[in-house]
Amino acid sequence: MKYPPQHHQESEYGNIIRLIKNYPLAVIMTARQDSLGCSHIPLVYKSNDDLGILVGHMDIYNPQVAHFKANPQVEVLFNGPEVYISPSVYHSTQLPTWNYFKAHLQGNICLIDSPEKIKNSLMDMTNFLEGDQGNYTLEKDNPRMEKALPYIIGFEIEILYWEGKYKISQDKGKKDQAAAKEALKSAQKNTAEMIDALYAHHKVKRG
Repeated sequence: MKYPPQHHQESEYGNIIRLIKNYPLAVIMTARQDSLGCSHIPLVYKSNDDLGILVGHMDIYNPQVAHFKANPQVEVLFNGPEVYISPSVYHSTQLPTWNYFKAHLQGNICLIDSPEKIKNSLMDMTNFLEGDQGNYTLEKDNPRMEKALPYIIGFEIEILYWEGKYKISQDKGKKDQAAAKEALKSAQKNTAEMIDALYAHHKVKRG
């Protein structure tokens, strides 16, 4: 098989789980007849005796809910760090490229409409996303959560297949690999400036 290149394929599932936990905002893709669906949803990974499950929540008015009911099969994409690699960073002659860490998963989705289960999973997700800092705890009797529950649907995705796409200049020499790694790390330092620019120029779509 010529594609995808073998050297861009991650072989350790533990590394996929690490990426999911550190970059939990997922792209969930579905298809229903001639309609495609795509949503950006944070997902929490939970282990089981197989590949594990992904737990999330969605607005009940999201059109993709109808996709879930008609066809439980979903594709989930997690995006890790990425960057354009200029040939100027290499020690040898190379072409421009793009390096990235991605995780692709496929599975079956099961909807949860029990308010109590949704409430518990919302609290679990908040605890996970707060991390070690733990600056905030979502209390079970939070009145805002109680008001929001009728408009939230929960779901679990049973992971059936996974693929790690780690394109990090593995086909280059050791010096060039190290240079590409430093280029990726340096690019993350520009994130703050980009956030300021995106905020400054953002305009809400009307209608």
